[in-house]
Amino acid sequence: MIAIALPSPKRNWSTLSFASTLYLYPVLDLLLTTIPHELKSEIRLGLQEALVNAAKHGNNLDPTKTVVVKFSITREGYIWVISDEGLGFCAPESVYDHPNCPDLPPEESENGRGLSILYQVFDRVYWNYQGTELTLSKQIPRAKHQLAWI
Repeated sequence: MIAIALPSPKRNWSTLSFASTLYLYPVLDLLLTTIPHELKSEIRLGLQEALVNAAKHGNNLDPTKTVVVKFSITREGYIWVISDEGLGFCAPESVYDHPNCPDLPPEESENGRGLSILYQVFDRVYWNYQGTELTLSKQIPRAKHQLAWI
């Protein structure tokens, strides 16, 4: 089940929540509604990686736990705040403006590409100290996006 709360007149944030699952197609479609066509594929990849990590690594795919995504459009672009109900992890040092992209792991590695993808797709990547909340932002000139969700 997917739940979505539209922004109130006083707030510019919408919230979407879903049970921990890897079936993310409808969630991603909702989150990409207002993204400019030329950026949809790139942002879909980044958001998919972040949501998979929250559901799989954060909530251990426990269907009784929820992933929550708060999202907003600002004059500068888009912001997503993704949180899970997991125990957290030792998050990387808080990064406000991404550094040189971390190296990809060896080709034979089954894990470890997600962090690199996040830094390549988004302009800002930031974890809270508990490692249970990730904030992503993408700067897009105002002329390229509208200031309303769904």
